[in-house]
Amino acid sequence: MDRNEVLLVGRLSAPAEEHPLPSGDTLTKWRIIVRRRRHRRGATLSDSVPCITFNPDVAAVVRALKPREYIEVTGSFRCRVYGPSTGKTWRYEVEVSTAKPCEGELPDLSDPPQLPESAQPATGTDPAQLAALIPRQVPYLAPTG
Repeated sequence: MDRNEVLLVGRLSAPAEEHPLPSGDTLTKWRIIVRRRRHRRGATLSDSVPCITFNPDVAAVVRALKPREYIEVTGSFRCRVYGPSTGKTWRYEVEVSTAKPCEGELPDLSDPPQLPESAQPATGTDPAQLAALIPRQVPYLAPTG
């Protein structure tokens, strides 16, 4: 079964930008800064992930936040292709379906996630099947082309 689900928790990099489209819809764009695990040399690296939404409720949540405030978003990973047939540009972004502000510092995510007590499996459950259900961090985005 295919799944395209994204959960990001990070900091808003700058105020959201709104772009009215010829269809009458409004596209809202912003970036989320997501820290990676500590680098082996001790430096903290981060990724700036582009996000968009057409949903006015989600856009209102993002517009209400100030840069550097924490936000949690869910959505789908999208690849958009722009330009003439002789010079296509590929762009990857998260199309956000829900957004909510987060309070304070985020927990250290270097430990693998654990299931809550209420979701612990019955004895005899295959550990490989269980491991497939636990979300994992993506260590980095692969370079394109």
